[in-house]
Amino acid sequence: MLPAGSPLPAWLTWLETLSPSEIDLGLERVRDVLERLDVDVPGHVLIIGGTNGKGSSMAMAGALLQAAGYTVGSYTSPHIVDYNERIAVGDRLASDAEIITAFEAIEAVRNDVPLTYFEYGTLAAFVVFAAANLDVWLLEVGMGGRLDATNVVDPTAALITNVALDHCAWLGEDIEAIAGEKAGIMRPGIPVVYGGLDVPEAILHHADDVGATLLLRDRDYSLDGIPQPGMPGRFQVGNAAAVVAMLNAAGLQAAADEVLLARVLPDVRLVGRGQRAVRDGVEWLLDVAHNPAAAIQVGKLLAEEPAQGKTIAVIGILDDKDVEGIVAPLDEHVDLWIALAADSLRAIPAGELARRIANASNRPCLVAESLDNALQAARREASCGDRILVAGSFYVVGPVLQALGLYSPPKS
Repeated sequence: MLPAGSPLPAWLTWLETLSPSEIDLGLERVRDVLERLDVDVPGHVLIIGGTNGKGSSMAMAGALLQAAGYTVGSYTSPHIVDYNERIAVGDRLASDAEIITAFEAIEAVRNDVPLTYFEYGTLAAFVVFAAANLDVWLLEVGMGGRLDATNVVDPTAALITNVALDHCAWLGEDIEAIAGEKAGIMRPGIPVVYGGLDVPEAILHHADDVGATLLLRDRDYSLDGIPQPGMPGRFQVGNAAAVVAMLNAAGLQAAADEVLLARVLPDVRLVGRGQRAVRDGVEWLLDVAHNPAAAIQVGKLLAEEPAQGKTIAVIGILDDKDVEGIVAPLDEHVDLWIALAADSLRAIPAGELARRIANASNRPCLVAESLDNALQAARREASCGDRILVAGSFYVVGPVLQALGLYSPPKS
């Protein structure tokens, strides 16, 4: 355990040393420590899993619940800039002191149980939420579902936004295998909403096997009466409809009132998801899209609202991602690619990424040696009316938001 009075950055650095693996899927270790913590779980726990749209769905669910008068704790990952973004009580991010207190409580009972960085943070969120005595816990699945640390708590309702190829090294090489992992958040008799139109067989079969109540789009709920959320893209209406279906199924109908939806949803926004800004006549569009399905949605945004001039893409991608699959749906809208190494140990080096982008797009891709170099190159190439797209990873969008002065640390 760290010395008393150690600041949060020291704790986070230390947490990275606790497990030999950054990702170590499994529930036994987390369940063991959670039992020792003996935290009180509220009457409503909502778990949101899926490949894409989890963050947007979390934001909409939290906003609707709070507007209806519920006290809510939200646990999300990863963060854009500040670790505190992962744990929120209402509109307020957990303070450094609250997170450190939770870490100390975990360390006091953990003994020799190894925990990953994500598992430790998940337990810390539970401790913070329990101390706040909340009505509802909103938990975003980190990866998969069946063996994700958030799944150690039984939900009263769940949402699987969709299933697409991502994290294949851990979850499986095809849609059905990945869907089987995501279906692991289902429980007997508990309602689970599936947000996508194409429902994998693994979702249907697992619901039948465990006796979960599966709610499907256009069969059990629809998009009728759902206003466009504040985040761009028609697909966000589908995400909102699935959230409303989950709230209704959970017995939280007050948060799904039509008047409330019309008042709240148009104002819901999320940092780094379809985020726009204009600097010196140049539009910046920032989105954390880091898999092919997410890139398709960004491609649709680019097509629906084409730039007046050319589009320059600044992109960094991690080494477990499908580079070619991300580039393909964006390429027809991009006039110039600039590759950089994302701010992560798992980042693809800029030179290697540029080579793969050039092969996929059949045209040159600039190599940036640093974030500053990438932004300088993008600004140099951009004129009034042009657009600069920043995408590929949280570890790219976050630093760019800071560099552009677009990130304001939320209150804690």
